[in-house]
Amino acid sequence: MPDTATAPLRPAMNLPDATAAARVARTHRLLNGPIGPTLARLAAPNVLAMFVTSVTSIAEAYFAGRMGVNALAGLALVFPLMMLTQMLAAGAMGGAISAAVARALGGGDTARASGLTLAAWIIGVVAAAGSAVLMALFGRAVFTALGGDAAAVAAALSYAGVFFPGCIALWLCHASLSVIRGTGNMAMPSLLLFVVSLGSIPVSGALALGWGPFPAWGMAGLAAGLIVSNGAAGLVAMAMLLAGRMGLSMDGALSRLRGEMFRDILRVGVIASVNSAQSVLTIVLMVALVGRFGTAALAGYGLGARLEFLMIPVVFGIGAAMTSMVGANIGAGNTARALRVAWTGAIAAAVIVGGIGALVAVFPDLWLRIFLDASDTATLEVGRAYFRTVAPFYAFFGLGLALFFASQGAARMMWPVMASLFRMAVAFGVALLLIQVTDLGVRGVFIGVASGMLVYGVVTAAAVWITRWR
Repeated sequence: MPDTATAPLRPAMNLPDATAAARVARTHRLLNGPIGPTLARLAAPNVLAMFVTSVTSIAEAYFAGRMGVNALAGLALVFPLMMLTQMLAAGAMGGAISAAVARALGGGDTARASGLTLAAWIIGVVAAAGSAVLMALFGRAVFTALGGDAAAVAAALSYAGVFFPGCIALWLCHASLSVIRGTGNMAMPSLLLFVVSLGSIPVSGALALGWGPFPAWGMAGLAAGLIVSNGAAGLVAMAMLLAGRMGLSMDGALSRLRGEMFRDILRVGVIASVNSAQSVLTIVLMVALVGRFGTAALAGYGLGARLEFLMIPVVFGIGAAMTSMVGANIGAGNTARALRVAWTGAIAAAVIVGGIGALVAVFPDLWLRIFLDASDTATLEVGRAYFRTVAPFYAFFGLGLALFFASQGAARMMWPVMASLFRMAVAFGVALLLIQVTDLGVRGVFIGVASGMLVYGVVTAAAVWITRWR
């Protein structure tokens, strides 16, 4: 592996000197810039974009709340699967794409980076088609098995019937943005996500609730807003890559495409996808247990789980920068610097997410009353119990998730995936035990969720500390 300071940074073929030089300068900063300031500068636009993305999710739940408790319960049923799609596209496969591109550029191979771009688009198309087929075949059975009544299942199916056939827009958008991040450019993906998020709020509201001349499509309208906005951003990102605006030449990329490029992405992406699937499966199992306690409990937990999921884009804002910095330094052979990047970002993520958790643990109604009226007493009580039990452990979730993103850049995913498996086993096992042998009721489920977060953070951090990615 080439040394950090001497790694060849060859400009891309057939590109203007200024464009190629800008890409080379970005890679140089990943390899040699001061860690704290460089990570902060790269993460800042991501964090802003992810904050606005979180606002989009809040708006979606708000619009569902205006349609009633059954709509909120239906959203709670479909939300884990919708989030899984976004986690796979932006986090698991997206992180693997960014890391692969960053490693190629860290080693000075721009031709390989352009071939990886084409491979990323193909992977996105195949993944989107597969998820659409699976939802069409098994969606109703899944939502029914999660404990939703007829009205909640109908609401979930209405949302899923638009989101999953249209999720090719989301996959291609995030694949393209991930390539751009891999070049060290965090500003452009963040700007596009910022615009996507701001645009999807009025579009989703208009199509769901029938504002002005728009039809009131209900739950289907919420999904349509996401698909339209992501599709527009995806077209812009793909056009910029094809035009060489990001310092990669796509001329002849098809002829440079090789099977090992798919393997380079998938060997990290598939394992990371298992981690994402386990995270969502943990939530799904908890939904199934909470569903035993009725629709109000399901709606209350759904609001709590939604904020938990929103911690993922918060950490992703930092994690995306970590993935690129770690990947470039691993590609240049500087593992020690890559580890310093990982711990710097992980501690920052734990502090930020832990602070949010502490706030909602003390003042849960700051979140819950956005969606619920004072008359929704049963749902409010469940939501309050969730936050008072689980939110104090958000810091461990943030720590583990940030180190997960860093491990993507290092292509060392075994222990983060094992930690996620331990989290799922502990969360479900403790929750099931407590609701069977105690009278804690739904609070027993929440104790299980908190226990799983603690295990996830501790195991992931211990693994990175001990193995040092050897």
